Amino acid sequence: MIGINTHHRSEQIENWRSRYETYRNISLFHEPSILGTGGALKNAESMLRNSTFIVHNADILTDIDLETLLRKHRESENIATLAVHDHQKFNNVWIDDEGYLKSVGETDTEEDAVLCKIAFMGIAVYSQKILDYLPAERSSVVDAWLRSIAAGESIGTVNFSGAAWTDIGTPDAYAAAVFDALKKDGETIYVHKSVDCSRTELSGNVSIEEGVTLHARSFLRNSILLSGTTIAADTRIENTIVGPDFSIALSSPQNRETIPLTRSVREWLDLRDGSANADNIGAGGSDRAYYRISHKDKTAILMKCGQADQDYIRHITYTRFFRKCDLPVPDIFVMDELNNHALLEDLGDVSLYSWLKCRRTPEEIEALYNKVLDIVLQLQTAAADRIAECPLLLDRVFDYEHLRWETDYFMEWFINGIRKINDSDPGLSTEFDRLAKDVDALPKTLVHRDFQSQNIMVTNGSIPRLIDYQGARLGPAAYDIASMLWDPYYRLEDDLRDRLLAYYLIRMKQAQPSFSEADFRRSLLSCSLQRHMQALGAYGFLSNRKGKTHFLKHIPQAVAYLKQETALARETYPLLYALTDSL
Repeated sequence: MIGINTHHRSEQIENWRSRYETYRNISLFHEPSILGTGGALKNAESMLRNSTFIVHNADILTDIDLETLLRKHRESENIATLAVHDHQKFNNVWIDDEGYLKSVGETDTEEDAVLCKIAFMGIAVYSQKILDYLPAERSSVVDAWLRSIAAGESIGTVNFSGAAWTDIGTPDAYAAAVFDALKKDGETIYVHKSVDCSRTELSGNVSIEEGVTLHARSFLRNSILLSGTTIAADTRIENTIVGPDFSIALSSPQNRETIPLTRSVREWLDLRDGSANADNIGAGGSDRAYYRISHKDKTAILMKCGQADQDYIRHITYTRFFRKCDLPVPDIFVMDELNNHALLEDLGDVSLYSWLKCRRTPEEIEALYNKVLDIVLQLQTAAADRIAECPLLLDRVFDYEHLRWETDYFMEWFINGIRKINDSDPGLSTEFDRLAKDVDALPKTLVHRDFQSQNIMVTNGSIPRLIDYQGARLGPAAYDIASMLWDPYYRLEDDLRDRLLAYYLIRMKQAQPSFSEADFRRSLLSCSLQRHMQALGAYGFLSNRKGKTHFLKHIPQAVAYLKQETALARETYPLLYALTDSL
């Protein structure tokens, strides 16, 4: 049984419960006037008298293990067991070295010198006997704690320091929790599948819940739209929580930090201060930090790389070369080699991956993907023809050694690390050698090497722009096509993928009359095998080594692709097929 004490808008909660058969095990206990944390329990005594019960404050969001808390209580003779953690802002509960509650709030007793001050998490397990220490009228549960201790009862604690915990009792705290949950899931945008946001411009962090109606040309930035909300045409909403009949402005933008700025960055922005308020927009698998800085009529992205980041110079050098080749990459406003910083053109917040979260027609999706393929065509033809102008790129070859590194990466971080399979069959290594040699023997051109939906930004007018290209190399053209058209982040429908592949082949033959469609199609399977093993290795590395567990959700689709490919290559790579088939 679940009990909920109600006061504000109790009729709405009652209506919510009455609509669902599965909620008949929820009892509501109305409070015409607020009874306090103790009075609420006394008000629900008819239900709570029957067994040990858990009390969980409604405005607490946490991932603590309630089973652990309940087990610790049952193993003790405590009248109550409190979930606690070290949270400096809220520390006001005093416990001894065995975790027993001694007092609450500020005290001046000599005993305080040997006690630990910690915070109550708003979650506790109680034995029915606690109800005997509560009066019938309004009261605080803290008074019941202290009365029971004075009567000889014990109240224990379980320390959950380090667990996620947020008090979402204010609009700003609630918004921070929502946006933090998005970030932990590797997302910036959540749109319920019932919502059509195709005519809405999205920026920053946005959460759109079920049943929201968005009219044309609306704009949302760092905002939350709750169920039932309607947004009129030509409406601009920033830093706001919006409901069906209310709007709450957030007191400050989320994910904003004060960061120091180098002299060259300050000069470009025309800033006198040595620091600025910036929006932290970092995401994905990179260790680099990205910040959006705005001042007066200027906005830019500050990229901060670590001193050991060898890709910094490649990123700068490739950007300059690609812009000479008219590839749609961000401009560089400021380069600071001493600090490994760069101030870049702001391409917005919507990647192709995010753009696809809004309901799009098949025609819109195909049109945008055609534009994306035009970018890789330009990379593999016009830019490749001028590669001698970029010696740093000319020396980067997607060769046998790098290809074998990818398959070893797959074995170490996915097969061993994620699936815990210790397969050391030397025959499998022989197959990887043969695959690497086959791919290395293919004609080479200029490839992005991580050409997927999260590395394409979609700017106003559905114009795609290219990012995260510092890993570009000379390699087989089919590797990039496998990356985009068989992208684990977004699965294309098979018939659409066929049309997109046909579009690429037609355009490539127009650009290079000597291009062989038959040879390319033969190379596609080998490159797809190689690419999807690399992707699975990356998901394992980023989740296990970097703690970015949101990459785990992309594993099923990558495995599905790899299974299809190894089935087609079963005769050539029988051991790889057997390994993949077992996943």
